[in-house]
Amino acid sequence: MGIWQTLVMGDTISRSVALGLLAMSVASWVVILWKAWLLRRAMADLRLATAAFWQASDLDQAGQRLAALDPQRLLTPLVQAARGIGQAGSNTLAAAGDRAQQLTRVLRDALHGVLHRLQFGQVLLATVGSTAPFVGLLGTVWGIYHALTGIGLDGPFRIEQVSGPVGEALIMTAAGLAVAIPAVLAYNVLGRQIARIEADLEGFALDLRELLAHPGAEPLTGPAP
Repeated sequence: MGIWQTLVMGDTISRSVALGLLAMSVASWVVILWKAWLLRRAMADLRLATAAFWQASDLDQAGQRLAALDPQRLLTPLVQAARGIGQAGSNTLAAAGDRAQQLTRVLRDALHGVLHRLQFGQVLLATVGSTAPFVGLLGTVWGIYHALTGIGLDGPFRIEQVSGPVGEALIMTAAGLAVAIPAVLAYNVLGRQIARIEADLEGFALDLRELLAHPGAEPLTGPAP
């Protein structure tokens, strides 16, 4: 009996478990492929955009370069946030503190926004990786329960009555592991790439703060990029 026949002959719970595992698998693979492409582009663009930014003669030229070299908007929000200092009213808490404190606050908030976009989907992968084996185990336990119940109603016990149904029920456990393992591996690999990008962004934000915080920094003039 194949997997498809097992599902057709199964009850509502067995089918629900199988459909749940299928949905988990599809969702996790969509996230894996999308994030792998996104992070690969982001790492390449970040190197080019960072080098182009620091080779610019002023912030206006740097903003123009970022518009062309930062399609993922990794560095642009940081620069825009730094250049937005002074636009808030002087009587607001946003304008409280000296320039260095304001830069620290706005750069931190902008950095959190960028990292939130990069980490999108990681919770899904972690959830699938941790719950899919138990969902598959639920299907296995339920299948074995029905197999043993049916054996008890069929009269004298024979090994053939156990081996087939139990083997079919164990398919659910294998399916749960097949869904969970790629999600866990992708979570770890993509998490390392996000951590590398985060370190580069934190370094850029720190360098930008040091550039604009001291008295000799270039004034934040001109339109935001």
